[in-house]
Amino acid sequence: MGEQKTHGLTTKEKMAYACGDFGGVLTFSLISSFLTMFYTDCLHIPLAQITILMFVARIWDAINDPLWGGFIDSRKPTKWGRFRPYVMWASIPLAVAAVLMFVKIPGLTTNQYLIYAYVTYILYGMMYTGVNIPYGSLASVMTDDPMERSSLSVWRSVGAGFGNIPSMILLPLLVYSTVIGADGTETKVLDPTKLGFAVLCIAVVSIGIYSLHFRNVKERITVPPKQKQEGMHVFRTVGDLFKNPPFIFLCLVSMLLIAFQMYTQTTYNYLFLNFYEKPGLYSFVTVCTYVPMALFLPIIGKLVRKFGKKEICAFGLAFAAVVNFIMYFLKFTPMVNNPYVFMILLFFSGAGQTFLTLEVWALVMDVIDYHELLSGRREEGTSYALYSFTRKLGQTLAGVGVPILLAVIGYNVDASKQSAEVVAKLYDMATLVPAIVLLVMFLLLTFGYKLSKEKLVDVYAELAKRREQEN
Repeated sequence: MGEQKTHGLTTKEKMAYACGDFGGVLTFSLISSFLTMFYTDCLHIPLAQITILMFVARIWDAINDPLWGGFIDSRKPTKWGRFRPYVMWASIPLAVAAVLMFVKIPGLTTNQYLIYAYVTYILYGMMYTGVNIPYGSLASVMTDDPMERSSLSVWRSVGAGFGNIPSMILLPLLVYSTVIGADGTETKVLDPTKLGFAVLCIAVVSIGIYSLHFRNVKERITVPPKQKQEGMHVFRTVGDLFKNPPFIFLCLVSMLLIAFQMYTQTTYNYLFLNFYEKPGLYSFVTVCTYVPMALFLPIIGKLVRKFGKKEICAFGLAFAAVVNFIMYFLKFTPMVNNPYVFMILLFFSGAGQTFLTLEVWALVMDVIDYHELLSGRREEGTSYALYSFTRKLGQTLAGVGVPILLAVIGYNVDASKQSAEVVAKLYDMATLVPAIVLLVMFLLLTFGYKLSKEKLVDVYAELAKRREQEN
């Protein structure tokens, strides 16, 4: 048997891999940026009902995600590979579900809108699982070279960054309309018609992006013959993963990362609309967050080689936590009313977050490899499904947390303008909570995730030895 080529990625292939997250985040970022506001301000669904919806969707995900991952692991590879076909096949219903999620059907009652929200939101979640689990598993079979994997993680984050551009930069400039109140004051409100048309355009583009991804990536690492076609062993795999401490702690960190990202995207939208009364400036939040990513891209590989993935990510989280606490304490100074000071601090917060954002997918591949070392089996689909489910729990933390906190501070979904007391509390909600979350992430990664730079050298060496013997 000839030697299996397990590395050698081209720049074209890395760009194509990035397109997978580009296509997914194009629609996924709509949820974090606009879905809660669409439910509250356009459909007028009570905040408590939105919270229940998020919980119910996650209960279904707890069943759906591991089963889908186990199904993929148990299938014979097609002529297109183990994972690539599923990404392409599920991308079209994913786009359709995204459009349906933001449709406001005229004349429905609040309860009818709530039922419609249940159906479309859960449908979107299932389709996103259909795409994201095989896509997330794909990187681990494209290459086994540590630095190439780190590079893939960076490229995936770049793809996600581009995917965020429409919902976080363009849409805030396009989907609001001005209404004039009875007292003659003008107020910006979310326009469901404009938003629905924008989502339709984004969904169509996402299908084309997924097509580019499918045609230009290659699976290099195959399952050893003795591991093939064992059938579905979801519960066995899940049990083994719970015995893998690095996997558990990475899941917790990633859960909080996605919660942090979605929570801040949603609350900043409310913040710039109600506190600063400049909703158009929300477009620059993404710029402030992602410009640091562009600055670090040329040197991230050098930093990883010198310090290690875990090490630079932990440092960045500590730095970002400090910056976010500074943002909170601005409330005691006159600068609190200056949105540009706030955005400067967002830039430095983004600089700290950049390391984990760029390297998190490389960390995922490391814990999947570590699972193989511990169990003797390569089960990317189920491993990534469980990891993906914990990220959805993070999505739920944000999706549930925002409505709960809005209710706590007295946010009125039927009011065109919030009271001064509510607006002041909204600032606390948008700054203190993110600071605490970043601090917890730093502690979990530093003291719980044990795959240091030195430890990974031993893991890679042992796996290379085993694969050589098995092939």
